[in-house]
Amino acid sequence: MSQSSELIQSAQRTLRLELEAVEGLLPRIDASFVKACELILASKGRVVVVGMGKSGHIGNKIAATLASTGTPAFFVHPAEASHGDMGMITRDDVILALSNSGSTAEIVTLLPLIKRLGIQLISLTGKPESPLAQAAEVNLDASVAQEACPLNLAPTSSTTAALVLGDALAIALLEARGFTAEDFAFSHPGGALGRRLLLKVENVMHAGDELPCVQRGTLLKDALLEMSRKGLGMTVVLEADGKLAGVFTDGDLRRSLDRNIDVHTTLIDQVMTMHGKTARAEMLAAEALKIMEDHKISALVVVDQDDRPSGALNMHDLLRAGVM
Repeated sequence: MSQSSELIQSAQRTLRLELEAVEGLLPRIDASFVKACELILASKGRVVVVGMGKSGHIGNKIAATLASTGTPAFFVHPAEASHGDMGMITRDDVILALSNSGSTAEIVTLLPLIKRLGIQLISLTGKPESPLAQAAEVNLDASVAQEACPLNLAPTSSTTAALVLGDALAIALLEARGFTAEDFAFSHPGGALGRRLLLKVENVMHAGDELPCVQRGTLLKDALLEMSRKGLGMTVVLEADGKLAGVFTDGDLRRSLDRNIDVHTTLIDQVMTMHGKTARAEMLAAEALKIMEDHKISALVVVDQDDRPSGALNMHDLLRAGVM
């Protein structure tokens, strides 16, 4: 067998074992899982995640996921907790302790103090009969039949199971709290994610003198001049009372030229799209993007509550703003 084949087989074996480990968690999402969620939801404090070694790395990620999905959480290294960092933990907090063996010395050392302070303890272990699991108010069973490591030594399947169980906990809590996309955005204000979720149409639209607009009855050639001056690839068409009559875009122009329309004699009324799709200034920019994508259009008119145009935006505006 070639080395390439051996490498592929090894990788596939790892994936199969880890998939089996994750599938094995499904029947364990039971009353214990519900109790863990209820303890966290009832807490007035934070979730303090502790773990050593590889479990510590997984714990760090679980704490970060909890914190970004509406459950205040942070990670404390158990060895550091024995040397002063226990001062970061209050009686109102809930401790989530990760240990595959359930007997990690640095965590077990903390148990008497946790009990003395009356802090609620949730364990996530691979051994329900272990000292940690027995000391906890509730244990989340993350046991696996076999590590993906051929020596059955290196934490692989067990850390994957713990990570997935932590994600399941975070998302169950997110849904129980009614955590919204806007809530999520406020914990992720930087980068594309924050821009996508927080930016509103009013932040990117062209308004005032930047808004291309003409009245009904305008010659097409004059409408084209307005489009060229404003550079949005479209113009709004207004009724006499200032309400939206329609919109004329580059796409409408191409279709008009295919019909051999004379731009010097044709009125905008004859070639515009009647009314067209619109957005509101207070709408999230991501919602405006969805309207464009759903209807395969590249521009939107922004109207107020009286259907009077107050602005316009196109795909390029959303692209520049990092919404897409």
